[in-house]
Amino acid sequence: MTQLWPAPVATGPVHATVPVPGSKSITNRALVLAALADGPSTLHAPLRSRDTELMAAALRALGATVSDGPAGSWQVTPAELRGPADVDCGLAGTVMRFVPPIAALAHGRITFDGDPQARKRPLSTVLDALRALGADIDGNALPFAVRGTGGLPGGAVTIDASASSQFVSGLLLSGARFAQGVTVVHDGEPVPSLPHIEMTVSMLRAAGVEVDDSERDTWRIAPGSIRALDVYVEPDLSNATPFLAAAAATGGTVTVPGWPEKTTQAGDAIRDILDRMGARVRRDGDGLTVTGPDELRPVDIDLHDVGELTPTVAALAALAPGRSQLRGIAHLRGHETDRLAALQSELTKLGGAVEQTEDGLLIEPRPLTGGTWHSYADHRMATAGAILGLKVPGIVVEDIATTSKTIPDFPGMWAQMLREAA
Repeated sequence: MTQLWPAPVATGPVHATVPVPGSKSITNRALVLAALADGPSTLHAPLRSRDTELMAAALRALGATVSDGPAGSWQVTPAELRGPADVDCGLAGTVMRFVPPIAALAHGRITFDGDPQARKRPLSTVLDALRALGADIDGNALPFAVRGTGGLPGGAVTIDASASSQFVSGLLLSGARFAQGVTVVHDGEPVPSLPHIEMTVSMLRAAGVEVDDSERDTWRIAPGSIRALDVYVEPDLSNATPFLAAAAATGGTVTVPGWPEKTTQAGDAIRDILDRMGARVRRDGDGLTVTGPDELRPVDIDLHDVGELTPTVAALAALAPGRSQLRGIAHLRGHETDRLAALQSELTKLGGAVEQTEDGLLIEPRPLTGGTWHSYADHRMATAGAILGLKVPGIVVEDIATTSKTIPDFPGMWAQMLREAA
């Protein structure tokens, strides 16, 4: 049965320090590069969540060794890529988009499938691109199969990545192992979540891969080796945002330790967003501290590059005393669920006034009441319900366990935060 979780109400301002586990985006990119590297790699403080465990399992299925090391690290030893193998993608977009290029380098048939909701997610862009680069693939969505021949010619390919930056990153991560490397050209509406591509490029360069991104919407990866990694994984800044939002919503103070001074993570944008909504944001030492205002301010903001923060921002906007507009996020209709429709539906059921626009949401202030908040098997929808529950009694989040996709024990961390505030 789906777990129903009564969202705890904050009895006053939340004051807490909340350590956040490692970045999913960095962990899964590092796992891919390590599996394709010249020698053994070590990932220090990786995220251990459903998405990263699925990635590790996929790479093991293809022949790599991913084992536990000291202090929670992962040791990755590459090996000859081979099939037959079955890859479970779950709901992990990184697995279903980053692993097929690796499978094309393997010997044998590699089959991919995932959760029922994952079968609705767009995949034809990356699969058609791989076909154009020389891969043999059956299918255009989950389930599909890659018939690996031990290598891929590679070369130049033009795609429309306006639905997801992961289409670009997936091709770039394996591109150095293609015979001719790879040149990816985007042709379409602006690519969303560009910071994620910048993260991919930065990690490739750190692994010794030659990357040319000097031309707009064009990324060139030279063929060559990938250096073994010794990586310390930053805290996941996007996963930190619900906890920082708790401070903003309740007028409290929350500190997330280990916040990097410089980062390619999209979640770093929460600093500016919360500042615009009236919170006081400061980075002291290695921690980020947010102190909430007496009253949240509504916001008119373009979230195109940081769409993953939309559920958090929408929850806060629903608690603000004026009209908010969230723009540039039409691509969220193709995420774990249609996040725009989901947010509109769930906020409306609680008494909110939400309108979908062509590329986002209009949120009007209304008194909210309790009720069941459906997560749609979407971890960020679930955490948005928890944020609202701090201020609105009677909210019950359906399927809180879906947060394990990126946060191993979100309910426990949320409860601990509130215990510190008591």
